[in-house]
Amino acid sequence: MRSSLYIEGRAGERAVIDTGPEFRLQAIRAGITRLDGVFLTHAHADHVHGLDDLRPLCREYREKSIPVYSNQYTIEELKERFSYAFRETQQGGGKPRITPRVIREPVQIGALSFTPIPVKHGILDIVGWKITETRPEEGGIQEPPGEAVYLTDTSMIPDTSLDLIRSPDVLIIGALRVRPHETHFTFHEALQAALQIHSQRVYLTHICHEHSYQEVEAYCQNFQAAQGCTGIYMGSAYDGLELEV
Repeated sequence: MRSSLYIEGRAGERAVIDTGPEFRLQAIRAGITRLDGVFLTHAHADHVHGLDDLRPLCREYREKSIPVYSNQYTIEELKERFSYAFRETQQGGGKPRITPRVIREPVQIGALSFTPIPVKHGILDIVGWKITETRPEEGGIQEPPGEAVYLTDTSMIPDTSLDLIRSPDVLIIGALRVRPHETHFTFHEALQAALQIHSQRVYLTHICHEHSYQEVEAYCQNFQAAQGCTGIYMGSAYDGLELEV
């Protein structure tokens, strides 16, 4: 299925990054019944064309709507492609109740903070996301926050963005294939970027069908051996993967 990330906070906060064409099936499988926010990386079809399937999740909000966050270009594309969702319709007309919001600063949902990370997808300016959870104090000791970084469809990470995402607990990064591509990292490029970011757990996502799961795992192991990387996990993400941060 298309790449997406569902996040649950310890206090029950719930959000999703990207709503691809299989979003309905993914939401059913994950048991999603409520969302506090939707965060989009960009407006390509494989990342937003399941947006209409937010409709059943809007019912709990009654007169409210689900906020959808991204950069200016993505929000403008969203309003054009899903224009019916933002205009007056007949009573009972089925459409998702969503509120698009252009975001430049971190968004706070309970104890979760979502920080937009500007990256390049070819010539396009798209958004990666850093998710940080502030943890409660226990026994007079403040635990360090948990942090995950999600960068899909990336072909270049500006230095200013690298400075925002150093040493997360988990890095999920797009890596299309072994062969070069104009708008996506290759496996090698994504893993090299991961070394710059210094995460202890790295998962490749948005992988094309030229490679099996076993081949991607073997590539990561060979890369680590060649680089002399120890104490780091590098491997392939897969449908239904669950991670705790």
